Amino acid sequence: MLTIAAVLLVCLLIPAGVMLARSSGKAEPFLNEHGRQLEGSLSEKVFVTINGVMQGMFIKSKDATNPVLLYLHGGMPDYFLTKRYPTGLEECFTVVWWEQRGSGISFNPSIPPEMMTLEQMISDTLELTNYLRRRFSQEKIYLMGHSGGTFLGIQAAARVPELYHAYLGVAQMSYQLKSEKLAYDYMLKQFRDKGNRRMVRKLEAAPVTMTDGIPDAYLKVRDKVMHSLGIGTIREMNSVITGIFFPSLLCREYTLSEKLNMWLGKSRSGVSILWDKMITTDLGKQLPVLDLPVYFFEGIYDYTCSFTEAKSYFEQLKAPLKGFYTFKHSAHSPLFEEPEKMLRIMQEDVLAGVNNLADAKEMV
Repeated sequence: MLTIAAVLLVCLLIPAGVMLARSSGKAEPFLNEHGRQLEGSLSEKVFVTINGVMQGMFIKSKDATNPVLLYLHGGMPDYFLTKRYPTGLEECFTVVWWEQRGSGISFNPSIPPEMMTLEQMISDTLELTNYLRRRFSQEKIYLMGHSGGTFLGIQAAARVPELYHAYLGVAQMSYQLKSEKLAYDYMLKQFRDKGNRRMVRKLEAAPVTMTDGIPDAYLKVRDKVMHSLGIGTIREMNSVITGIFFPSLLCREYTLSEKLNMWLGKSRSGVSILWDKMITTDLGKQLPVLDLPVYFFEGIYDYTCSFTEAKSYFEQLKAPLKGFYTFKHSAHSPLFEEPEKMLRIMQEDVLAGVNNLADAKEMV
């Protein structure tokens, strides 16, 4: 019995030791060829009080004088994915990976639910934008939303467009209830075609409809099913556990407690803190016009936020300049899945204020 207990103890201590060693909580610097910090670069984890709540972010740039790009994550922070899927955005931007109130390093169990509203999140976004403008002495910055972050970002940009050079939507939300219905129909057909009766029964027992909405039983299997079919976070990612959970635990720039808080925040928010608002809002009707340049980046295999719905919204959207970019090898995260193409568009179109690389110029 003592031998078995010792073996079990070792089995627990080894992973704990590995986790502790990989949880320094310090931002990793950019290094030159001599192993020293790259001159002029910036790599920090900073906490700022935004509308009375301490909130954290990672700021990364190989040249701190580059234009600022504020990144708004979706249902949970995804900065840790840059370790496995580097974006290269820090080459030409000072990238701010903000972890919004209630999420990641900004998680605080004492934040009351009534402070987690759309209006509050928009206010936080604008407050942080002004902090970044002051800190980096830039009149305007770029605003990028991903997934659920697009729901917040596009409304913040519409509210005060003069703060931003452009709005960039990666896996742009449009009418999420319709998107979920399209995803449900696609997944049900796929499992019927594959002869997977078990999954067919599960989905048929929790139908998504435009009239009755989205059952909780569907949400319990949604992410797992999407990833198994290659229509989730990343096309090649077939498991939330190996693709998201483990990488989040292995990212050195979070402390152990911050890693725990990341998942506590996720468990409290569900799909998203703003989920109830998202599924009842048709952005195509609510925001048909934006008074700043707009760029959409869409993975053709994306059913998390429907590719076809994003394209439909883009086609009716009026803006001074706009560009739609299809990523043919991506699902929900083209900035992680096809970073070379993404970076080229950012450098040659977005920074130049043009849309020469967009899918179809006639949509402008």
